[in-house]
Amino acid sequence: MEFSTKSIAPGSTKSGCVIVGVFETGKLSAPAAALDRAAKGALAKAIKSGDMTGRAGTTLLLHGVAHIACERVLLIGLGAEKSFNEKAFRSALTTALRAVNATGAATAEIHLTALAAGTSDIGWRVGQSATLAIESAYRFEQMKSKSENLPAALKQITLTYAQASERKDAERGLAQGIALGHGMSFAKDLGNLPGNVCTPAYLAKAAQALGKRHKLKVKVLERAEMQKLGMGSLLSVARGSAEPPKLIVIEYNGGPKNQKPVALVGKGVTFDTGGTSLKPAGEMDEMKYDMSGAGSVLGTLKAIAEMRLPINVVGIIPATENMPGSRATKPGDIVKTMSGLTVEILNTDSEGRLILCDALTYAERYEPSAVIDIATLTGACVIALGHVVSGLFANDDALAKEVLAAGEASQDRAWHLPLHDEYQEQLKSNFADFANIGGRPAGAVTAACYLSRFTKKFKWVHLDVAGTAWKSGKEKGSTGRPVPLLTQFLIARASNR
Repeated sequence: MEFSTKSIAPGSTKSGCVIVGVFETGKLSAPAAALDRAAKGALAKAIKSGDMTGRAGTTLLLHGVAHIACERVLLIGLGAEKSFNEKAFRSALTTALRAVNATGAATAEIHLTALAAGTSDIGWRVGQSATLAIESAYRFEQMKSKSENLPAALKQITLTYAQASERKDAERGLAQGIALGHGMSFAKDLGNLPGNVCTPAYLAKAAQALGKRHKLKVKVLERAEMQKLGMGSLLSVARGSAEPPKLIVIEYNGGPKNQKPVALVGKGVTFDTGGTSLKPAGEMDEMKYDMSGAGSVLGTLKAIAEMRLPINVVGIIPATENMPGSRATKPGDIVKTMSGLTVEILNTDSEGRLILCDALTYAERYEPSAVIDIATLTGACVIALGHVVSGLFANDDALAKEVLAAGEASQDRAWHLPLHDEYQEQLKSNFADFANIGGRPAGAVTAACYLSRFTKKFKWVHLDVAGTAWKSGKEKGSTGRPVPLLTQFLIARASNR
């Protein structure tokens, strides 16, 4: 898919479809009004006839409109003008892309980007549009013997702006939006691959290929090296699997050499059966998505590498399967973490925290300015927050606010949950320093409390993305979240510096 940004009169150039918006009560947006004048009132006539009310989510496709160069005109209902904000903008873009992709149009001219939406600027609107367009065209067909007979996706999209002075910001937003779309697609591909393909070794090779393409430094630690480091917790999860574990480390050095990096730590359980504490069979196939944290780290690194952000970032991915077997860890086993702390494993299906804790300790050697771990960690977070926002926990309020702001700006939101010391009591063990679970109450909180014990030496945020990293049901598949949030966080950090 090719993109461009221009300041042009609607319908003045040849394209497969021109897309403009209509507010409620049939009020034409400024680009729609300009197109209507060129079309000698054709749009106003269609609205007057009742074919388009402007209600949010509605569309009207017109063919062969006289006096304009475009083959089709697509009218998009925008809802009330006074409430046309960032969320409404994204919704209108999604509706427009779905509608135009259902036609035979290979090229489109989108004028929704020229409209004011909340407090957004042209860079944000163009960037969001490019990312949403790439998302709308995404198909995962790598494992199918033949491609499905779907309508042809758009090949060329022109995103417009109102003033010539907006050109540079529009171009900046376009470049970032395309890079983000590519990063999300990469994360989705990894998540959607089956567990017999996307193994820890596959993730390591994907990281190495990414590093080769974008000149990133990639290191893969094998089992023996992890044993030397004392990563008994991570290795305990891998004991039941024939697939060897990997600790994948990727360094992106876009900033000054003396700049402390941001560390992104992604849970990489490429398939989770629950281990000895075996999961129920229903929907266990979705446990191929238990490496979505790892996928989001790789997707974010791809995005910022394409953007060439002036910032230093290190990605750390503990990758393993969690399988039952004669050598698998048993409930009641006690292991020593890389930090030296001991853990009583009461449930082997609470394995994400067991691999993340050693990865968090490993992150200390980079003296990071901030650490964000990303994990499909708990079903409890899904119960608490559903599939709308990710759960956020932090040991530093200022860092938490930064990440939350990035979520709002990217429309990939998170919600700050408590991490009070009183919850730590639930992790008490009679036989080890603490247990890996704290019972059913506040399960997402006690999981974060466990991780917090390994973050004393740096500022840290934990994102529980169990409810947001993939969809079930008819639309089953990876969402690519939270790549937008992480990427926006790094863009903001790079800009501030």
